[in-house]
Amino acid sequence: MKILVIQQKMIGDVLTSTIICEALQKKYPNSSIDYLVNSSTIPVLLENPFFTNIVEFKNEYRNSKKAFYAFLKKIKCSKYDLVIDAYGKLESNLIVYFSKAPKRVSFYKWYTQFLYSKVIRRKAEPITNASTAIENRLRLVYPEKDIISNMVSPKIFLTEEEKNSSKTYLEANRIESSIPLIMISVLGSGITKTLPFEYMAEVIDNIVITTEATILFNYIPNQEKDARAIYNLTTKNTQKHIRFNVFGKSLREFIGILSHCNALIGNEGGAVNIAKALNIPTFTIFSPWIIKKDWNMFEDSVKHDSVHLIDFKPSLYGNKTPKQMKDKTLELYQQFSTELIIPKLNTYLNQVKKLHKT
Repeated sequence: MKILVIQQKMIGDVLTSTIICEALQKKYPNSSIDYLVNSSTIPVLLENPFFTNIVEFKNEYRNSKKAFYAFLKKIKCSKYDLVIDAYGKLESNLIVYFSKAPKRVSFYKWYTQFLYSKVIRRKAEPITNASTAIENRLRLVYPEKDIISNMVSPKIFLTEEEKNSSKTYLEANRIESSIPLIMISVLGSGITKTLPFEYMAEVIDNIVITTEATILFNYIPNQEKDARAIYNLTTKNTQKHIRFNVFGKSLREFIGILSHCNALIGNEGGAVNIAKALNIPTFTIFSPWIIKKDWNMFEDSVKHDSVHLIDFKPSLYGNKTPKQMKDKTLELYQQFSTELIIPKLNTYLNQVKKLHKT
């Protein structure tokens, strides 16, 4: 059996959707599974044993109709038996149509359901602590009665060489394994997913006071100015604990460094998903407009925990949609003060300290 799984979103969605491939491999052990993703997300998939091939969706396919059409013809020639479309947008709709696969599965949308041989309705409420992001993806493979018994979590795989290389890099920068090492997701993917800088600085100050940990910042080169701004807002004592220039120069290097950390704390996004896939403890600060139950994967209030403004001020939400809340994100963030975040964070940090000692 030849299968194609499509997920053309960003890192968090691509990583989370690897569970579809893992579920398919379990259900169809003799199948060949291709995973179609955007070029920029490939580093989180390297060494993953749950699919046979990565099909790269290049930027040029979006910029050139001719290039996209040539790609669609290649998909048709691949003669897939089953296509699972976890993306569900125009690009993937066209890919599914051109595939001519006899079995085509996706999430229900009234205006595209005719393209698929089977559509799945998302459930709004989780039935486990895995989150709806996990459970709904598994519904693309399994009937409802089999979801719990086939629960899996996303995983990232590093080679021994990558693990040793990142360890050597940390040692060369005099980062001691006897001291807790905490990665801070200081910036989200955009302003609507980033805790105000002054609040994040206060959070980092509190982490240092509570744990005396060594602090690393997760940022990419074009975010250095904003990351530096947060650094400058922290206290002089905190700055002594921050190793600002110790960071991965590529996504794969970041993953290697993160694998040696005791926890990742900060804005919800791809870095949190990567940490969980590495089995690294996480404390997530959700943007006010993100639906927490969709992405608080495998939270147990010990190894993984989170805070959301709705936990403290549900009256601000009422029956508003995420889009309506997104339009008010910056205003809502101002109400998400550290007075709300730090008490729960401190409880979590005490758990991390215990995990480090063991």
